[in-house]
Amino acid sequence: MVRRAVGGAGAVRGAGVKGTRRPELRLPVLERYEEGGLEPDGDYDGLEFRELDLSGQDGAGARFMDCAVTGCALDETRLPRARVLDSVLAEVRGVGTDLAGATLRDVELTDARLGGTQLHGAVLERVLVRGGKIDFLNLRSARLRDVVFEGCVLVEPDFGGARLERVEFVDCALKDVDLSGATLTDVDLRGAASLEIARGVDRLAGAVISTGQLLDLAPVLAGELGIRVEG
Repeated sequence: MVRRAVGGAGAVRGAGVKGTRRPELRLPVLERYEEGGLEPDGDYDGLEFRELDLSGQDGAGARFMDCAVTGCALDETRLPRARVLDSVLAEVRGVGTDLAGATLRDVELTDARLGGTQLHGAVLERVLVRGGKIDFLNLRSARLRDVVFEGCVLVEPDFGGARLERVEFVDCALKDVDLSGATLTDVDLRGAASLEIARGVDRLAGAVISTGQLLDLAPVLAGELGIRVEG
């Protein structure tokens, strides 16, 4: 059974920037999940979680393979060290969802409404985040490779100490980003609808930005370099 094809359209960007490889998921026929809550170290394969209230549930260390999570509430849901593989999360919502140290590989997250999501120390590979709004996303010390943020709003995302490789921002708003101590390689910010960097502007080496973005960031860059601009 073929579940995904990586690469495809959009895999090549401007000169000198390696394009991202997006997940292209083909889920099998799914079975509706009817078991109620989550379990620590649970094994969930080929299941559809639809419009369930998973708030406060403990799924630490669980594995989700070929799953669809649609319209579920994830307030304070505990999923540290979880593995989410070849799966789709659509229209999920919640505050304080804990995915610290989790692995997300070949995942699509669409139209999410999340706040304070904990992904510090997580590994994201071939992940597409499309639409929705995520406030105070904690990706400190996370590893992101082949990740696309598209058409979404990220308010105060924290990439402190994270490693970003082949990460692309397309038609999304980035508000008060923290890049302190981050390492960027082939990160394409040119398509961001807005780009506001609160901390870590000195970590932009390894990223590509547009001329307009450079002009917008000029005051922040001048302040970082200790340059006084008058007149």
